[in-house]
Amino acid sequence: MGGFSRRCSKLINSSHLLYQEYSDVVLNKEIQSQQRLDSLAEAPGPASPRQPRRALVSSESYLQRLSVASSGSLWQEIPVVRNSTVLLSMTHEDQKLQEAKFELIVSEASYLRSLHVAVDHFQLSAPLRATLSNQEYQWLFSRLQDVREVSTTFLSDLEENFENNIFNFQVCDVVLNHAPNFRRVYLPYVTNQTYQERTFQVLLNSNSSFREVLEKLESDPVCQRLSLKSFLILPFQRITRLKLLLQNILKRTQPGSSEEAEATKAHHALEELIRDCNNNVQRMRRTEELIYLSQKIEFECKIFPLISQSRWLVKSGELTALEFSLSPGLRRKLNTRPVHLHLFNDCLLLSRPREGSRFLVFDHAPFSSIRGEKCEMKLHGPHKNLFRLFLLHNAQGTQAEFLFSTETQSEKLRWISALSMPREELDLLECYDSPQVQCLRAYKPRENDELALEKADVVMVTQQSSDGWLEGMRLSDGERGWFPLPQVEFISNPEVRVRNLQEAHRVKTAKLQLVEQET
Repeated sequence: MGGFSRRCSKLINSSHLLYQEYSDVVLNKEIQSQQRLDSLAEAPGPASPRQPRRALVSSESYLQRLSVASSGSLWQEIPVVRNSTVLLSMTHEDQKLQEAKFELIVSEASYLRSLHVAVDHFQLSAPLRATLSNQEYQWLFSRLQDVREVSTTFLSDLEENFENNIFNFQVCDVVLNHAPNFRRVYLPYVTNQTYQERTFQVLLNSNSSFREVLEKLESDPVCQRLSLKSFLILPFQRITRLKLLLQNILKRTQPGSSEEAEATKAHHALEELIRDCNNNVQRMRRTEELIYLSQKIEFECKIFPLISQSRWLVKSGELTALEFSLSPGLRRKLNTRPVHLHLFNDCLLLSRPREGSRFLVFDHAPFSSIRGEKCEMKLHGPHKNLFRLFLLHNAQGTQAEFLFSTETQSEKLRWISALSMPREELDLLECYDSPQVQCLRAYKPRENDELALEKADVVMVTQQSSDGWLEGMRLSDGERGWFPLPQVEFISNPEVRVRNLQEAHRVKTAKLQLVEQET
């Protein structure tokens, strides 16, 4: 690879916006666009009326003259495009395709601008380096310089392609060419995320010299009031966003065209990379979680080894078990006791809570032998939100039944959902009546059954509780989970919901066709 000397980017210094702010502006625009469509479905027909042409300008490259607010820059606003007859002969969809491709280039420049700050201002800071051990330095910054080098060469090739043919430039072939480089640097960087987060927190809590130097560095105007942490998480945010940008391009290509095939391959390559990144991070966290639990759990029933490479925790929590007994007067008496459930992907443990966050397991069953069902029984007093748990084959080889109460309706629904057998994959084209929401504020999961959300994510809702929680499937990747209602707003226009489903189905179909061709 040619590194930084290959070519001087004409976009990199065209704006003062760092990627964090650029990304926020763009995502807010996506939300506003969906909201406009929701209030009035986009009418089919010719492209929106063009403004009067501006006077011809000098031949200086547009890439050198982007305005400071480059987040609002459009391909059709480039003087050489605007002053040509190309737009007159383009459909509205063709214009949107060009804009989607152009956004990928402009956003990469903003991303690289932030990487320069991350490396030059933070990672290469001698005062900051002096506060860290070699291991801390490695865990904190990992292969950030390699990430920057890959972004530099990627942007260079994107700009070169663009300048060679401004009217009909391509980006997906460039993404495909760079996919091996993305994998080489992003996979280890993202896999290191757990150590990075832990190291950063430990340094903040116990290293006063690090805190002092960091505070001074973060106050420098070059950071634009952004924290080091916001720079360290950029690579994973970018690789995820890059996949969504490719998805937007794919949605707008002509079905059956070579451009659709190229976009599908590029999107699939990024999807596989993100999947592998997530798997690596999850594998490390799951193993650590199992090791921690194995030190806290004891068995009073038949013991089995808890730690396994194929096992992970799906959900855990303390519930109230309700049991009826006959009093001396033959009256039914309601007894309660706390029971802690640890639900794994392959088994369920039922424990008695002990002091020091310890647990004594009194029963367990394989996942295939458990069932959770709603219970419509009405009880007087505080016990509401009831559900039944059936163990068809427990630790003693017999059947067992439990009646549980939860504090909220959402917890009840979440347990029933988690205890259900894996659901079949949904046919999107049969889900026109399902509610949809758009994410307004990012959400970071606090429990294993929750769904991470980014701004502008569109989620199809499959279940809603009365206390403000939703269960749904994100249309861009099919991931499922629970999330709080205040983070989203409902999409009320049925035409917009249909369009969202059709676009998601289009991407899914293109991917399946690609996989079939490769096998």
